[in-house]
Amino acid sequence: MLSVIIITKNEAVHIGRCLESVAWADEIIVLDSGSNDDTVLICRRYTDKVYETDWPGFGLQKQRALDMATSDWVLSIDADEFVSSELRAEIERVMQESKFQAYEIPRLSSYCGRQMRHGGWWPDYVLRLFRRDCGCFTETLVHEQIIVDGEINRLGSPLLHEAFVDFEEVLHKINNYSNLSAQVLYQRGVKSSLTKAILKSVWMFIRTYFIKLALLDGQKGLMLSISNAEGTYYKYIKLLELQSR
Repeated sequence: MLSVIIITKNEAVHIGRCLESVAWADEIIVLDSGSNDDTVLICRRYTDKVYETDWPGFGLQKQRALDMATSDWVLSIDADEFVSSELRAEIERVMQESKFQAYEIPRLSSYCGRQMRHGGWWPDYVLRLFRRDCGCFTETLVHEQIIVDGEINRLGSPLLHEAFVDFEEVLHKINNYSNLSAQVLYQRGVKSSLTKAILKSVWMFIRTYFIKLALLDGQKGLMLSISNAEGTYYKYIKLLELQSR
């Protein structure tokens, strides 16, 4: 049996497609943290296990959802991700074989309408499928991970990810994630400066565009590289502001 766990906030644009792609699962658990759009209404069309709560950070929120799961296997996905028919078939097969405790899935992400094959975006292996009694989430505010007690293997079919639908979403996510990442760095005692923010962002552009070959994705590859550099710059500038306070 499979439980799908999803955390949400204002994901009305994405969540319907996500839930439709996992409607075959034995259980779907959605944990929402204060949506003011139609997210909760849409979710309740697919599952009666929709819960509303506060926001403690990504790691703790996903662990809350995991604690509600009852199936032997758990698939953790984000609201802007969806499962293809090929991935569904592979998931169902490996759950029956039961040779490993967890599986990493290659994630194929799109940037403003284009699926990105370079820039470090493919293959982006993410650990999402695991035995419920063998895994737990780290408590980090952002960029949480699943810790597994057991052997891990990889699947071949991709998890599809609409990372950014348009540039409004790019700007929105850059702002949110730079806030959270700056807080994490501050808690770790990392120091920042204007020079460091500039150098880090320039290096991120070089790394994404040239070293990770985003240039092979054409115009969108250049845009992605600039977005990555911008997010890095704001992360360290916001860290500098936290230090100043």
